[in-house]
This record gives sequence, C-alpha cells and structure tokens, in this order.
Amino acid sequence: MKVSNVDLFDPRTIMDSDFSPGAPDSDFGFAFNDSNFSDRVLRIEIVPDLPDSKSEGDGFSTIADWVRNRKRRREEIKKDTGVDFFMQREEQILHCIMPDTEDGVAYENQDEEPVAMIEESPVDGGLNLNCDDEEATQSNDASWSMDCSTVLRVKTVHISSPILAAKSPFFYKLFSNGMRESEQRHVTLRIHASEEAALMDLLNFMYSRTLSTITPTALLDVLMAADKFEVASCMRYCSRLLRDLPMTCESALLYLDLPSSVLMAEAVQPLTDAAKQFLAARYKDITKFSEEVLHLPLAGIEAVLSSDDLQIASEDAVYDFVLKWARTHYPKLEERREVLGSRLGRLIRFPYMTCRKLKKVLTCNDFDPDFASKLVLESLFFKAETPYRQRSLAAEEANAIHRRFVERAYKYRPVKVVEFELPRQQCIVYLDLKREECAHLFPAGRVYSQAFHLGGQGFFLSAHCNMDQQSSFHCFGLFLGMQEKGSVSFTVDYEFAARTKPSEEYLSKYKGNYTFTGGKAVGYRNLFGVHWTTFMAEDSLFFINGVLHLRAELTIRQ
Repeated sequence: MKVSNVDLFDPRTIMDSDFSPGAPDSDFGFAFNDSNFSDRVLRIEIVPDLPDSKSEGDGFSTIADWVRNRKRRREEIKKDTGVDFFMQREEQILHCIMPDTEDGVAYENQDEEPVAMIEESPVDGGLNLNCDDEEATQSNDASWSMDCSTVLRVKTVHISSPILAAKSPFFYKLFSNGMRESEQRHVTLRIHASEEAALMDLLNFMYSRTLSTITPTALLDVLMAADKFEVASCMRYCSRLLRDLPMTCESALLYLDLPSSVLMAEAVQPLTDAAKQFLAARYKDITKFSEEVLHLPLAGIEAVLSSDDLQIASEDAVYDFVLKWARTHYPKLEERREVLGSRLGRLIRFPYMTCRKLKKVLTCNDFDPDFASKLVLESLFFKAETPYRQRSLAAEEANAIHRRFVERAYKYRPVKVVEFELPRQQCIVYLDLKREECAHLFPAGRVYSQAFHLGGQGFFLSAHCNMDQQSSFHCFGLFLGMQEKGSVSFTVDYEFAARTKPSEEYLSKYKGNYTFTGGKAVGYRNLFGVHWTTFMAEDSLFFINGVLHLRAELTIRQ
C-alpha cells in the first residue's frame, strides 16, 4: 500500500480533510463540555463591549446593523490601541508564548503552575490568553489589573486539546509550543460580550460540525470568530450556509467588504465569488441602474465592471462611466490616478474602444501619462491583429481576472474601420455578427453598430429582421444611417458586401447613393434575397464558422 508523504501532525493537514469526501464520521458532540472526555479547562472572561456596540442580548435585526456595529468597533479599536486592525495572528501567538521578552510576559502564581498570558489583541474584540488566577493578574501590570476589574462574568468550559488542536492551528500552537504553559490544565481567553455566542457556537462546531443558528448576522459573527481562531472548516461551513441564503445588494457588498484576513481566505472565496456574480447580474444593464451603480463602493463597481455580460452601448460608454465614478468618489487627482491605475483601469477593455476615444485617453488628466500610453498602444496593436490572433488572445484570458481582450455583450456592435483621405474621402467598415446574435433578431429585432466617422459626420450600420415588401416573408436587411448632428447634408455612394461560401470572399450585394441629413437611414430590406429560414439554415452560405461577415464601403461624392 502506498503511503502519501504528509505530516500527520500538521494541523493544516487534519483541518483540510475535515469535509473531504469519504472522511470518517468525527462527531464528538457528546464530549463537548464534558469533564469525562476533557483534559483541560477553558476559562472565558467576558468584558463589556466597546461604546455604542450592542451586546449579545441585543442582537441585530439586519445585516446593515451588523455592518454599522462592526465598523464602529474597528474604529474604536484603532483609536484606543493606535494599532492597525489587521495584524497577523500567527505573529501574535508565537510572540505571546515566548517568556522573558519585552512585550510577552509569563506570569507566575506561587500557589498554582504558571499559565501564558498576552496583551489584549487589537483584532476586533480583543483576544487574551490570561492567567487563571486573580492574584496573579494583579501582580505586576497596573493596566492589566484595571482590565481585569471590568470582567462582567466568567464562563468555564471543559475542552479536549486534541480535538481543538486538530481543527485549529491556533490551538495546535497553544497546546504544543514546548513551553511549560502548554502543559497546564487551565487556559483563559478574554472576549467581548458580543462575541460570547459566536465563540460558544464555534467551540461546539469543532466537536459536532454543526451550528445552533443559521441567521445571516449570527453566521457572520461565527465566521469572524472562526477566522480569528483559524478554524477553516467552520469558515467553509459558514460560507456555504451564507451562500445558500437569499442574496441582496446589501449582503453582497458586505461579503466583499469583510476584513482582508477573511476575504483572502480560500475557505470564503466561494462566498465572495457568489457576491460578485450577484452584483454583476443585478446591474447587468448598467444604463438602467446608472445612479445606483454610481453610488456603489469600489468593491461593488469592480464586480460589475468585471462581467462579460455587461449590457452597455459600447466600451466607450464604460470608460466614460468609470471616469464619472472615479471623479465622484475620489475628488483628489492623486488618489483618483492611483485607483484608476491600480484597480479600475484594468477593468476597462480599451481594445474595444473606438480610436477617437483612445485619442482622448492620451490627453485625459485622470490617468498617469505613462499608464495611458501603455493602454492605448496595447489596444492599437490588438486592433491590428488578425481575427484569429484576436480570438487566441481572448481565449488565453478565459480564466484571468482582468479580461481586457474579451468582448462584452455591447448594445452597439464593434466595427473595424479603414479610412482614406485621398484621392477621395472614403471609409471601409467591417461588421461581424455571430449566428446567435442574428437568431435573436427574429421576428422583428435589430442590432446597431458602433458609430464611425466620415467627413466629420457620425454614421452607423443596423441589421434587421423584417418583412419582404413583395412576398411578405421574413428576411435579413442591412441599413446605413447618419447620426443626427446639425443640418449638414451630403451625398454618399455606398456598397454592401458579405463573405459567401464556397469562395469565402466578399461579394457585393447592393450598391446605391443617398443624400444624407441627420437622423436618416437607407439600405436594403432583403440583402441576400432569401427567406429568413434559408438565411439561418445550418447549410447557409453566409455563416462561416458561425459568423456573418459584412462590409460597407462609403465614399463622399464630390
């Protein structure tokens, strides 16, 4: 039999296998707080909450209340301790159990064996391994004595060190550090009143793998406690239960705003992914919810902009919206440049912006000039690539965080434009439509291209499913329109063409000329002269690898 090369005494190995398929039943609920199955006593000292924070009995009716309370507590902790909220717990633990150091002190009681003690942890609520004797707590540290006098009540729980060590690296280190303290029967923790229920639920979970409550706010409290004590199996369990509850914008934003120590944990990643997917689906039509999206926090706007299915006119519109959001939330130029350069700028898909808008990026003061130049240069190179290479670049980003080469579901389809000034003002426009996009046009739909310019005027192409005037059957039509802009009018010669099997070359389908004025359009109702069903058939002559390739050539008549 082959034995895998793993460290059976590594708590991470044991913890990671808690919920693995086929794992043996490890329900030790019968042993929780039972002296017959315990080798140690956990003494839990409960102190008052910080000002303005609710105690355990008050509870929270909504997630919003939970968020407000948590933020107040974080701010108070930072203010009182002068220490940043997010500190590495591993350093605290290893530091606190070392005797004879300046910050970590081993207190000794003459009547009982010594137990390790650390200073109050700045991690949301305070965690203390305390001496389990009042006389010892009053020995040397005046500030510590003052803290001890504020203990509201003490709860004693019988625990099994092997069970706790198997579930938590925190307790594993505590019980196996090699010092005399690790051999003592009594261990003391100090927590705030609002953390009592969560800690008791967490301890019970480490024995029974179940929780007594499934309300969102209670699960969040247990999740925070599990993160503090490094119980990854409980974090995964809470994450799964929260994911199964109805998601709201409020809860989704909360999950994305959890402390970084939680957010970065692999155990909670599925929950944060679900929150991102919810926000992306909720604000899929960003134009319809523009005011709501404009007021989203940074994590929320990132989730929305990361979506491939974002329904918006064009990437130009995405760029304009991001600038508006950044100017609203970061009025200071230096901060705005930082967030655009490090976060939001990477979510704008510059290769799908028009060349006219890319020129504006180069002169936009909101972006760092070097960063803007890099983005525009990369976009222009992408536009110059062959379609095959473009698809290859997009495929390489299939699982990437920043999918700058992947096309979104734009309301206005991107086009490629080749412009000529001499000997005549002329442009050639290429529009590709996927088979599924054409299928969605039936029975009376239409799809518009992005705008392109000729002679200083904006034009667009529109593909239609309409009725043939003579035979009254559905067919594919293509039209050319000029954007409404002033009262300028001029005559344009135009020609529509499409790639057709078997040659797969562009073949001319319709020619004409028209004197355009703002808002007018001209074209051909049945471009291919066939029924819609023939046009969309599996053996259609007009789809090559599932794509309809259209071309429009425009020339201003002198």
